[in-house]
Amino acid sequence: MENPWFTFSFADFSYAFLSVLLEGVPFILIGTLLSGVIDQFLPSRVMVRLLPRNVFLGICLSGSMGLVFPMCECGVVPVIRRLINKGLPVSNAIAYMLAAPIVNPIVLLSTYAAFRGQNAAEFTLLRLGVGYIVAVIVALAVHNLPLQWILRRGVVSEVPSVAQRPRGAGFLFRVGSALRVAVIDFLDVMVFFVLGVAISALFSTSVNQELIMPLALNDWIATFSLMGFAAILSLCSTSDAFIAATLIAFPGVAKLAFLVFGPMFDLKLLFIYSAVFRKRFVAGLAVGLFVLIGLICVRLRVLGL
Repeated sequence: MENPWFTFSFADFSYAFLSVLLEGVPFILIGTLLSGVIDQFLPSRVMVRLLPRNVFLGICLSGSMGLVFPMCECGVVPVIRRLINKGLPVSNAIAYMLAAPIVNPIVLLSTYAAFRGQNAAEFTLLRLGVGYIVAVIVALAVHNLPLQWILRRGVVSEVPSVAQRPRGAGFLFRVGSALRVAVIDFLDVMVFFVLGVAISALFSTSVNQELIMPLALNDWIATFSLMGFAAILSLCSTSDAFIAATLIAFPGVAKLAFLVFGPMFDLKLLFIYSAVFRKRFVAGLAVGLFVLIGLICVRLRVLGL
């Protein structure tokens, strides 16, 4: 007897899977190559020296530095750990950590490409704006917290490095190290991306859409449901827009929340954050981001999303 709620077609699944996969892979490749270059050729002191002394201006500038030093969420935490050790204030590091996976040119291009025909320019600018505002708000909120409430014991005293190189290493050695870091990041990200694309393709081609209509019809439920979905899928910010664009049944505000919350907090980031921050801080960050992003996105319904 045929199941009315789930009908699998290998042809439909393969077409949906490959179309999203092939669209997203180039952006992941570009992002991971940039990650390797930054890891090997950007001295930590450069970012520290660029920041103004004013707290508010420093946080605002930190939130926008992803436009110059783009990083995906998979690689930004080791970078900010090194930057904190070099003297970057924790609040500035958090602003950069949360904003960089969204406020960067690779993600803006991929978002625009994914939403062609679905108000691409508006979606891209809203993702950029909401991501930046949320990162600044959270960074300002944690600015006055004691370091022992935020960082794990010993993090500041350590000098971590993703790729150690001997003193006086030459240009070719750095290029090789950058490529090695890029390959590692690419393989790590592709595991999550392929899984996410497969789930999305199966969901869009096989599941009876009447099952999710109760979630999609209410803005509040749809928004918070898709944020939970983003956390579970653990996609990379360079490619998540291609999956969000396939969720046609959901309102625009819910897809926007999916695109902002996912790069800031998901299951893989839960473990990555815990290597630097205290567990209570990570839990508070998760709840705060979930509520703040949800409220902002639902309120944007007035724009007709």
